[in-house]
Amino acid sequence: MRIGIIGLGFVGLSLASVLGAKNYRVMGFDSDRTKSSEIKNGNPPFYEPRLEDTMRLALRKGLTIEDNISPIIDNCKLIFITVGTPQRKDGSIDLSMVRSVIEQIGKLLKSTKNRPIIVVKSTIVPGTTVNTLLPILSKKSGKKVGKDSDVITNPEFLRESMAINDTINPHVVVLGGTKNSFMKSMERFYQKLHRGVPIIITNSQTAELIKYTNNSFLATKISFINQISNICQSIPGANVEDVAKTIGLDPRIGSLFLNAGPGYGGSCLPKDVKAIINFSNKIGVSPVLLDAVEAVNDYQLKNLVLTIKKALGKIRGKKITVLGLAFKADTDDIRDSVSIKLISLLLKNGAKITVHDPKAIDNTRMVFGNISYTLEGIL
Repeated sequence: MRIGIIGLGFVGLSLASVLGAKNYRVMGFDSDRTKSSEIKNGNPPFYEPRLEDTMRLALRKGLTIEDNISPIIDNCKLIFITVGTPQRKDGSIDLSMVRSVIEQIGKLLKSTKNRPIIVVKSTIVPGTTVNTLLPILSKKSGKKVGKDSDVITNPEFLRESMAINDTINPHVVVLGGTKNSFMKSMERFYQKLHRGVPIIITNSQTAELIKYTNNSFLATKISFINQISNICQSIPGANVEDVAKTIGLDPRIGSLFLNAGPGYGGSCLPKDVKAIINFSNKIGVSPVLLDAVEAVNDYQLKNLVLTIKKALGKIRGKKITVLGLAFKADTDDIRDSVSIKLISLLLKNGAKITVHDPKAIDNTRMVFGNISYTLEGIL
C-alpha cells in the first residue's frame, strides 16, 4: 500500500520519515520547492531530535519526494493532509491551504479510478470537515464521498523535541468520520502500526474538538500554576515548587505542566487557545475560563518585566543576557516564544541584550539585528 503525505512541515515530515523508515512506500509533497529539494538531499528544513537520521533512513528505504500531487492521488490508498492552518489577527484559523489541497485532490479524483482515504491531520475547528471539506471534495470530484473516497479527521498530538517518539508511540489515535469500510481500513492501518495504542473512533466534529480541548487544558494547567506562583510571590516564604510538587502527586491532577514560569508559547498552545476562543464566540458560547487562561498568560510576561525593573532599578543601559530563545528546549522553533517577546520589551526599555541558545540562534538573527549573540553557554 502506498501512502501519500501532502505538506512536509513538522507533522508531515515526521510522519513521512517514520513511515518510510518502517518500509512503508511513502510519497511526500510540499509546495515549497526549496524545502522539497533540501529534503531530497537528506537535509531537514528544521531541527528536531532524531529527525535527520530517521528521514535519511526513510529516503533510502521507502520515501520519495514528488514534484506534484498527481502521482499521490493516482497511486496512494491513504493520503494525509498535513498543511498548516495559520492564525489570523482575530484568532481564527486560515483554512486556505487545506481548502486548496482538497480542491486539487477533488479535481484529480475526477479522472482516476483510485478510491483513497483522505486523512486530515491539519488542526481545524469543529465542523470544518463536514461543512467545508466534504462539500468541496464532492463538488470538485463529481463523485460520492463515502463511496468513491472518504475524508477522516485524524488530529495529531506531537510535542516539539519529541516528534519522532510521539509519531512512533502516540498515547492515543483519534479518528473522526463515518463508520464505514473506509474507517475500518483506517482502523486496521493504525492497529498494525501502533499495537496496543487506544484508538478512539468518533464523528469529525468531536475529533476536531478533541485536539483543541487537549491543548486548551494543557494551557489551563500552565496558567493555573502561574497564577498560584503569583500568589506565592506575595506570601513571605511560600514556595510554588513545593506546592506544584505536592499537588502533582494527586493522581487526579498529575505532575505534568505544573512548572511555574513566564507563560506558555510555541506554535500550538497560543494558536489553539485563541482559535477555540474565537470559535466559541462565533457560536455564541462565552469562553470565560479560556479568556482567563489567556489573560494570565499575557500577564506573566508583563510581570517578568516588572520583576526585572524591581531588581535593577531601571532597565535602560543595563546589560541583560537571555539564555534560551526557542519556546522549549531541543528545538529551533521561536514562534510565539516568550523569550523573543521578552527581548522585544527589554529592547524597548533600552536594555543591551546578549542571547544564547544551542539551536535557535539562526532563527533569532532573522528577528533581531541589534543584539549580541554567543554560541557558548558561558558568557
